[in-house]
Amino acid sequence: MPETRVTLQQALTAFRRLKQRTTEAIRSNSRMAWRCSGNTNEELVRNLERGGIFSSARVREAMLATDRGDFAPRSPYMDQPQGIGWNATISAPHMHAAALEYLKNHLTEGAYALDVGSGSGYLTVCMALMTGSTGKVVGIEHIPQLVELAKENTMKHHADLIDSGRILFVEGDGRKGYPMEQKYDAIHVGAAAETVPQPLIDQLAEGGRMLIPVGKESGNQVFLQVDKQDGNVTQKVIEHVIYVPLTSKAHQLGRYDL
Repeated sequence: MPETRVTLQQALTAFRRLKQRTTEAIRSNSRMAWRCSGNTNEELVRNLERGGIFSSARVREAMLATDRGDFAPRSPYMDQPQGIGWNATISAPHMHAAALEYLKNHLTEGAYALDVGSGSGYLTVCMALMTGSTGKVVGIEHIPQLVELAKENTMKHHADLIDSGRILFVEGDGRKGYPMEQKYDAIHVGAAAETVPQPLIDQLAEGGRMLIPVGKESGNQVFLQVDKQDGNVTQKVIEHVIYVPLTSKAHQLGRYDL
């Protein structure tokens, strides 16, 4: 019996610590929204950089060249997530900026990248700008209306990315990835999976990096950095997060309205 009591106590302690970290992450995100929001795209990007969310000039250039107002339906320069329809969201700007910063060495000239849950297309465009004229970025989304929305948004000021084939928006189940003629140097997943999908690991190139939120819907979630090197796959927790689930189309459309 004493061993059982100790085990339960340890579990309760671990749960309380995890709950505290999650609460702190939520509070931190709220403070970040107040600190980094702007009135224009330029002001938003400047505040994100000043806030230490990113430091790379390449990330700055990509975000300055991609006006969030083309991709977010309301208050686009507020540093907070918002609904874009069909029970999908566009992540907060600080999460997009952080993702680009973590992936910057894998989003280089000629790189192949995959954006799972591409939504309204914002991050897909940023990734395409960072991979240059010889790179290719696939944005995969299982809601057909969002696929069309992403195309329409991109055509506003970046039609050349679609016309040249540097961006490809496709309809499909992002949990299965999207196999191409070569594997992906960078993969970004914009919704939380309960576990890291094996097809995405398989499609990650040697030396590649994937960013993915992992955890149960409405439960504790972590933002994972997954690296593949010398045939080995390693995972590193970046921070605690809250994302909508990476799920089936039927489940997504049946969720509460956002």
